[in-house]
Amino acid sequence: MVIALIKSLRPIQWTKNLLLFAGVVFSLNILNFDYVLLSSAAFGIFCVIASGGYIINDLFDLPADRRHPEKSKRPLAAGELNPGIAGMYAGVLVVFGITAALWLNRDFGLICLFYFTVTFLYSIKLKNIVILDVLIIAAGFVIRAIAGTVVIDVMLSKWLLICTIFLALFLALGKRLNELNSSKENQSRTRKILTEYSPNLLIQLISIAASSTVIAYTLYTVDDLTVEKFGTYNLVYTVPFVIYGIFRYMYLINIKNLGEYPEFVLFTDKSTLINIILYLAVVFYILY
Repeated sequence: MVIALIKSLRPIQWTKNLLLFAGVVFSLNILNFDYVLLSSAAFGIFCVIASGGYIINDLFDLPADRRHPEKSKRPLAAGELNPGIAGMYAGVLVVFGITAALWLNRDFGLICLFYFTVTFLYSIKLKNIVILDVLIIAAGFVIRAIAGTVVIDVMLSKWLLICTIFLALFLALGKRLNELNSSKENQSRTRKILTEYSPNLLIQLISIAASSTVIAYTLYTVDDLTVEKFGTYNLVYTVPFVIYGIFRYMYLINIKNLGEYPEFVLFTDKSTLINIILYLAVVFYILY
């Protein structure tokens, strides 16, 4: 049962919480031990709360997950974990996580509470409302980015925040497109909301989100406040990495039918992983 409990935490999805480190990186505090320690603690706390939310979502999705080719392998859907025990486990994680967050930083704790509330509402209702469902998924990424700045008390650039919003929408829409493509014959049984979408609509929305992400990031790199803050225009040279990353992900969505699990793509697609590593290396060299 212990292994089933650990699997139900979905540790691979903790990679989403790495967004909490954006604040410490882009505020030039990556070499500040105290700030890195705070961000690391916030990362761990967010992982605990998110995992509690994942279990709660699995409890609500149990009937549909049992009919899904991949999700049926999750501990709850596969019958490896008792729903009652899972519910108590989730409750402990959420209460502990939010309490720890409030202790670490009051504002950070309130953001964590807001994040859990949004994800809980998503699990019980909002995931069945067309368009709003992807907006809620995207909001989860944005909340993470904001939480990472709040915990160390720094400001996030408005253009970087806008870029995060569109990037999150891009990933959420790509997830929906791949869910739609992988369950064409069983849409109403695996996820009701899929019947409200069409591949053509999602492809159009993905194109809008992709274009907006590149534009917003480019504007961030050449913004007067960005140049003044970092003392250089050279951040614009990181734009090609962002363009490649977006184009590569669109290729994986449309040609390879990946994208339903963004965190899986991050670790399995070598080109994407190398691009991210190079991007971070160039950013670090330019800023530090």
